[in-house]
Amino acid sequence: MNKKNLVGYAIVAAAFAVFGAIAAVKTEPKGPLTTSYAPTDGRPHTAVSNLYAQSLNDLAGKPQSLGQWKGKPLLVNFWASWCAPCVQEMPELSELAAKDGGKHFNVIGIGIDSPANLNEFVKKTKVAYPLYVGGMSGTDLSRELGNTHGGLPFTVLIGPDGQVRKTYLGRLKFEELRADLGKL
Repeated sequence: MNKKNLVGYAIVAAAFAVFGAIAAVKTEPKGPLTTSYAPTDGRPHTAVSNLYAQSLNDLAGKPQSLGQWKGKPLLVNFWASWCAPCVQEMPELSELAAKDGGKHFNVIGIGIDSPANLNEFVKKTKVAYPLYVGGMSGTDLSRELGNTHGGLPFTVLIGPDGQVRKTYLGRLKFEELRADLGKL
């Protein structure tokens, strides 16, 4: 990787960190969102349908259909290895996912980062749920799901019916998350 690219990535990472921190401090999600988007063919789809239509690479580089999570309660965590609040919440989120083991809900992570950075991160930090490489296009996906500021971490709780039940911008408050999961 040449120095120009490295400097560019560092600037983008710093900008996302600053904007994410500002958004996390200034905004509080106000309950369930039903954001929708219209694809180029004019057919209306919900943002969740668009999520399930995605195929993202896992950390081994193999494409995985997110449609495999359809019909199950799902917690989608958008994160990045350079995002301090993301890294701070990950051990507790991982523990929560491991304890449930997919019995009542599933957790997936979509990394807004390069495959190399994500792989380097998981060498140091154990994660008990599937991680996918969203790259910068993952930011667009999170915006469709209600992340209007593009801040990280951003987490979406989706019910088994495919409806967004709640969104969380900034570091998760796990007591609140556990209560929300209990309502599913």
